[in-house]
Amino acid sequence: MLERTLSSRRGNPHGEGDDDVGVNGDESKTKKQQHILFRFTNRASTYFSRTLGFGGLYVPCVAIALLLLLAFSFIFTSRGFVCISSSSFYRPASRAAFFGLDGLDSDFGVLGVPCCRSKHGKTVEWTSKDLLKGLEEFVPIYETRPIKNNMYGMGFDHSFGLWFMARWLKPDLMIESGAFKGHSTWVLRQAMPDTRIISLSPRHPEKYLKKGPAYVDGNCTYYAGKDFVDFGSVDWPKVMSKHGITDLSRVLIFFDDHQNELKRIEQALKAGFRHLVFEDNYDTGTGDHYSLRQICDQVYIRGGGHSCFKDSDEARIRSRRKQFWEKAVDMEELCGPGEAWWGVRGYMRDNFNHSNKPISYAQHFQNSRYVESILDVYWELPPVAGPSLTHQTRYDPARAPNPVVEDGRYGLFQRLGLAKLDKSVFNGYTQMVYLQISEQ
Repeated sequence: MLERTLSSRRGNPHGEGDDDVGVNGDESKTKKQQHILFRFTNRASTYFSRTLGFGGLYVPCVAIALLLLLAFSFIFTSRGFVCISSSSFYRPASRAAFFGLDGLDSDFGVLGVPCCRSKHGKTVEWTSKDLLKGLEEFVPIYETRPIKNNMYGMGFDHSFGLWFMARWLKPDLMIESGAFKGHSTWVLRQAMPDTRIISLSPRHPEKYLKKGPAYVDGNCTYYAGKDFVDFGSVDWPKVMSKHGITDLSRVLIFFDDHQNELKRIEQALKAGFRHLVFEDNYDTGTGDHYSLRQICDQVYIRGGGHSCFKDSDEARIRSRRKQFWEKAVDMEELCGPGEAWWGVRGYMRDNFNHSNKPISYAQHFQNSRYVESILDVYWELPPVAGPSLTHQTRYDPARAPNPVVEDGRYGLFQRLGLAKLDKSVFNGYTQMVYLQISEQ
């Protein structure tokens, strides 16, 4: 599983390169638009000078106006205006938003999105094409799910992400912390039909069967209900020996338990596990637990850090986007007493927000450096499709990776079968993240 996961990061992650052309495939369209405009300006200039009989004073003015029009066209159609993240799945800044034409796209260059930095600059092996191929296969599987209304649980985006990663990594054992009604257990089973699952959950999924649809797996060992044991308290060497697991790099851990993710990383590393997936990777200023997104939001990381200055560009943009995206965070929500913006208003949340401890920026900074010292791979799942296709309103696309199926590609959205799904299943995206960790 380790060998299948890693590949070298591209040489210039922040620069302008051929990757943008290769991923989006629209270089020819850009060139065509510019060519048409050149022809338009030439013909218009001829028309004004000959047909309308403008004199020598007016012709230069018309020519200048047309050149300005051409310049704006070049700005709007050129690629790679600003690139914030080192991940190839993140997009450049929106040129339209930069010029005040705010639409579904984002003010990505101003708001930024920090990416957790790995030790050796490695990233995942899979590509956007692999995700598209996976979507085509997963949609009909998802339609057979036993829990049709999984309110408060995973929607389509994260269900696909978990299925895709488990299927790609092919672990010998899968462990989930937090099962709720059993939807994530079902997803793991669809990815790996014969692989053993260990499920830790305070309430056994079978309890939900009395009230409605739920899923209980026959090839799963449950530490749930009266047998519940927290992930950090399990005697993992004993459990691994019981299941015949000697190579812990062949184990995949899935966390959907709303606990401090720094705590869970430390516990997993102590036990010797390497492959982790966190379902809820909440952005800075949001969520009910301290997340990787929050930990890696640092001033020294490109795209990270915030200013609580109320007249800043960031403050104005956040205020504007709050009108369009339900979960967008404005400055009042982002900044707490003493201009503390890290975590959630300067607090480290844990245990479904039952623990809410203040944290200094110095400690927050040290947490980031620690994570970097053990982090081999960090990858955030992109949204499966753009908001104009899914009609989602909860996550702000200014703070998310580039969708697998971008806005404007309805034909692809329809061909993959995504148009058949109820729009409510796309409203639960919270930057699911895959990590690979190892000793410092």
